[in-house]
Amino acid sequence: MHKKKNKIDEHESELNIFGLGGLFKGIEKLVDLAGKLQDAQEINKEGEIDLDNLKKGMKGVYGFTIRTAAGGGKPTVGTFGNIKKTPEGPKVEDEREPMTDLFDEKEELIVIAEMPGIEESDLKIDLRGDILDISAEGNNRNYHKELLLPVKVKKENMKSKYNNGILEIRIRK
Repeated sequence: MHKKKNKIDEHESELNIFGLGGLFKGIEKLVDLAGKLQDAQEINKEGEIDLDNLKKGMKGVYGFTIRTAAGGGKPTVGTFGNIKKTPEGPKVEDEREPMTDLFDEKEELIVIAEMPGIEESDLKIDLRGDILDISAEGNNRNYHKELLLPVKVKKENMKSKYNNGILEIRIRK
């Protein structure tokens, strides 16, 4: 029995060395935060999808991301997918909203959008001051996202690349 306890202690020590203990704590905190946000009704699950309005083979995609600001800022909840809330109830659209991240760095803005299933030639990126419009029409999938940027920027300061379903846009301030 004493030997088993030592092996368990060694195993726990190894987990902490590699940071897995910290990873599990982080996941636990994220789950707790999601529960608190749901309790605060910042995340709403409601409605039904009208199956008669679905095209054959169409799939509904819906998800959310929770972002926390450094220094204890207020968490924000963002959604993505092709299920939209309407006055008649949730509807599944042909067009999906890609999952996006916006990073406001010192000298540039970086936007990452996940848009699998399209070709680079399908992409359309438009920048007007502080509004970034991203869209793509592929054979099987359509995407659209309009982002409000934290600052006004110029189109000539924008560079983008697309690889394996990931669009990266960098805009110098």
